[in-house]
Amino acid sequence: MESTAMITPGLARDLAALGRLGEDTSTESVLRGLTTALATGVPNCSGASAEHWRDHRVLVSGSHSELIMLVEGERELGEGPSIEARQSGGRATVTDVLKETRWPRYDALATRWGVRSVLVVPIEVPPALLVVGLYSVRPGAFSPQGAGSLADMLAEQVGVAMANMWEFEEVRTDHAQLQEALAGRSVIDQAKGIIMQTSGCTAEAAFEELRRISQHHQVKVADLARLLVDEHQRKSARR
Repeated sequence: MESTAMITPGLARDLAALGRLGEDTSTESVLRGLTTALATGVPNCSGASAEHWRDHRVLVSGSHSELIMLVEGERELGEGPSIEARQSGGRATVTDVLKETRWPRYDALATRWGVRSVLVVPIEVPPALLVVGLYSVRPGAFSPQGAGSLADMLAEQVGVAMANMWEFEEVRTDHAQLQEALAGRSVIDQAKGIIMQTSGCTAEAAFEELRRISQHHQVKVADLARLLVDEHQRKSARR
C-alpha cells in the first residue's frame, strides 16, 4: 500500500530553514525557498507555487516558470482551485484534471502545462494571505489524509518565517531611515557653514535662509542643502 504521508524529513528541515534570516532575506526569497522545498520534499509533487496577497496586491512565485504562468492564467480566467481556496479559506483539490468538471477553462490550461492533480492550501499570515499550490504530473498524487498534516506544518513554519522576515525588514527600514536622517543632518550643517562663511551670519540665521529658499522653491531643506554643497565643491575644485 502506498504511503499517504506528505511530510518528509527533508521537507521539515527545509521549511524550518525558511525562518533563518540573512542580508538577502525578502518576501521573494522566502516564497522561492518555500516553493523549492515543496517541489523537492513532498512525495509525488512535481512543482509548487505561492501567491502572497497583501493590500489587494499579489506577488507570485513558483518552482517552475510554467506554474507562475498557470497561476496568473487562472487569475485571468477567474476560475480554478487557487481562486476557490483564497475565497473560501479552505483547501482545494483537483484529483484528476482530465476528469474535473468544476473549472473547464482552468482544466484546459493546466493540461497544457502537463498538470494532472492539484492541491491548494491557503495560509493566513496576518496581514497577508499565502495561497500555496502543489502540482503533480500524476493523477491522485495528494491524499486527503496527508493534506491536513501538511497544511498544519505549512501554517506553523511559514507563519514563523514570514513574521521573522517582516520584523527583519522593519528593522532594516528603520536603520536605512536613520542613516538617511543622519546624512541629511550632516549636509545641512555643511550648507549652513557655507552660508555663514559667505554672509557672516549666525548658524540660526543660516538655517532660516535655507528654510526660506526651500519653501519658496518647494524643495526639501536637505535636498537644497545638498545642491548648495555640491555647487560649492565644484567651484572650489575649479579654483
